[in-house]
Amino acid sequence: MTDIAIIGGGAAGAAVFGELLQRDAGACVHWITGSHMVPGRGVAYATTNESHLLNVRAAGMGLFTDEREDFVQYAGARLGAVRGADFLPRGLFGDFIEAQVHARTAVARQRRQSFALHADDAVRIEAPGAGGYIVRLAGDVPIRADAVVLAMGSLSQRPLKTVTRAALSGGCYELDPWRLAVRACAPRRVLVIGTGLTAVDTLLSASMQWPQAELVAVSRHGQFPFAHPVLPPAPYAFQPDLNQSLLDCAGLPAMLRRVREAINLHAGDWRAIVDGMRPVNAALWQQLDPAQRRQFLRHLRWIWEAARHRSAPAVAEALVQLREDGRLQVHAARVLKVDAADVDGHAPLEVTVRSRGRQLVSTLEADLVIQATGLDTATAYAADPLLASLLGDGLATADPLQLGLLSCPGGQLLDAHGVPQPGLFALGSLLRGSLWECTAMPEIRVAAHQLARRLTAGDPADAPPHGRGAALTRMAEGTRHMHMPTRPFPRGERVP
Repeated sequence: MTDIAIIGGGAAGAAVFGELLQRDAGACVHWITGSHMVPGRGVAYATTNESHLLNVRAAGMGLFTDEREDFVQYAGARLGAVRGADFLPRGLFGDFIEAQVHARTAVARQRRQSFALHADDAVRIEAPGAGGYIVRLAGDVPIRADAVVLAMGSLSQRPLKTVTRAALSGGCYELDPWRLAVRACAPRRVLVIGTGLTAVDTLLSASMQWPQAELVAVSRHGQFPFAHPVLPPAPYAFQPDLNQSLLDCAGLPAMLRRVREAINLHAGDWRAIVDGMRPVNAALWQQLDPAQRRQFLRHLRWIWEAARHRSAPAVAEALVQLREDGRLQVHAARVLKVDAADVDGHAPLEVTVRSRGRQLVSTLEADLVIQATGLDTATAYAADPLLASLLGDGLATADPLQLGLLSCPGGQLLDAHGVPQPGLFALGSLLRGSLWECTAMPEIRVAAHQLARRLTAGDPADAPPHGRGAALTRMAEGTRHMHMPTRPFPRGERVP
């Protein structure tokens, strides 16, 4: 093997980059970080707002699988006394990532290892007939590599289909919830579309930046993430039996019944059961056929994500306080339309919603509407030129449920014919269609370690499909040809 190219400047890219440097297999490792972010921090850990807390306890956070890495120790040196059960600022973990990457690059330089960082955007991947790939950067600079890893994180947000051009034209509709600090004028009312983790951070930022502003949150179910307990709950004593019984289930309804039975019978904290399912979540997802996956996304996704991806206790308490103070209203409603009161898109914007319970249609006015619907993995509709070229050239295939790209379980991408592409991999959110749970740091660092080991073993390609691998490839082929409606999501469907 000669060169390996990693595309993506966030934590997932940093994890693969550092793991490859650690293994030192003689390859030149190119890390293409992009032109608009600090390498390693990405969107998630670039925040400087200390109220934006990690939703994983400090002891569970890390960038690499190396046992010598210790985020708790690093945080303690910065903040004083820190416990492994604490939920710390996300920006602090961003500092930790930078420090870890710096340490590994320093060792690599001492060893005279070959690596390069490219502060530019990758716009195309070409597959010449001679094998390997050519990654072209925005300045038309080619990088030749035998293997390419897509670790791109979340895609740029697209406006909901319910948002009119007039609403978008005046600057009162914000697609990037992390840009609030650049706004000079204080709005009287801020409406946030979404109630997931991104929306929670957005509401906290808005509440502090504009102390007099009224806050409104709208989502289909009006459900904020559940809160973590202050201390980790005791493990569920029968978790191994439950996990095995879930793996033995024939379909989604049976799985749901088993989980409900366990929660109803468990005398302890239900959150221990959900957390204990973590090792088998990917296998459970892979057992579902396309119709069952669609059923899960339509009916259960909202409650699963609220229960699985929970808020830090302090964050949940801050939301409760905002509601008790009368500053925050929450509506369980579908967004039917976002329009401007005048043709220039000036405030206020008019948000038409239909309530979930009584199906009543009403209009809410807001000086600023922020789309905080979280992770967008609809690669088929992404404006990113790299993904567009991959799909257009047939090197990759969009997941039909808009959950990233079709791949083998190990992250190897499937081309337009369902064939695994030698040396072409993805990591993180682009693999939701194959793994479902693959975006949290505990999963990312393990996946990065496994992928680095595979890439440095001398053969980045999968063996020809057979046995279970063949079955999974056939399942991916089946989902690739699923019937998809012209509009894959009904109007407003992307609101969590």
